[in-house]
Amino acid sequence: MIGAVPVLLALAFLVTALLYASVGFGGGSTYSALLALSGLDYRLLPLVSLGCNILVVTGSSIRFARAGLTPWKKALVIVALGAPASFVGGLTPIKEATFLSLLGGSLVLTAMTMLIPLRESADAKPTGAARFMPLAAAPLGYFAGLVGIGGGIFLAPLLHLARWDAARGIAATASLFILVNSLFGLAGQMLKNGPGLFGAALGASLPLLVAVVIGGQIGSLLATRLLPARWIRWLTALLVGVVGVRLLAGV
Repeated sequence: MIGAVPVLLALAFLVTALLYASVGFGGGSTYSALLALSGLDYRLLPLVSLGCNILVVTGSSIRFARAGLTPWKKALVIVALGAPASFVGGLTPIKEATFLSLLGGSLVLTAMTMLIPLRESADAKPTGAARFMPLAAAPLGYFAGLVGIGGGIFLAPLLHLARWDAARGIAATASLFILVNSLFGLAGQMLKNGPGLFGAALGASLPLLVAVVIGGQIGSLLATRLLPARWIRWLTALLVGVVGVRLLAGV
């Protein structure tokens, strides 16, 4: 089905990558939803979306690290707990209706989390919940591997609410979380589905992979300079909310 609308679908992926990258995320759930709406075999969706995730957040993770913004000591604890769970999630069999319901629900929830105000300063004292944030890593990692997302879109709001770090430190942690979870989740999905489906996913998604590379680079380098970050978050929330509702309506 990808071949039927290559230009429109690739353009949608480019815009999605641009918006998500500009606020530090990968866009995996939206990629999967767009592919589901296009009629692609649901078993291929996590493979394609996780691959796109990896391409989008690799650049931002490197930039955060080079800028000294990644709080490595705290971030690595969260990543180390989430990655194995993401691998297990990727291995877990799931029926199509359940997969699409979880995916649609995650998009609606994503739209809501995008509206949570960010705290730019690290001056405020962390809440008591900040020390328990690593406990959220495993369930988020499992869900990420199961439906083919990175999980950072859900981790970041929790970290903000707990005042875990400054906004850029949280963005760097979420980006790293998405990258590693996507790698482990992809490995689990590949083992579950076998090399045949992986080859089919790769062949079908090459134009989309190119689109997200372009969109991700534009988003991480230019978008926040052209529009206020708050506007970009609102636009992203609108995009994922509409796609999520459409997906749930079709389940």
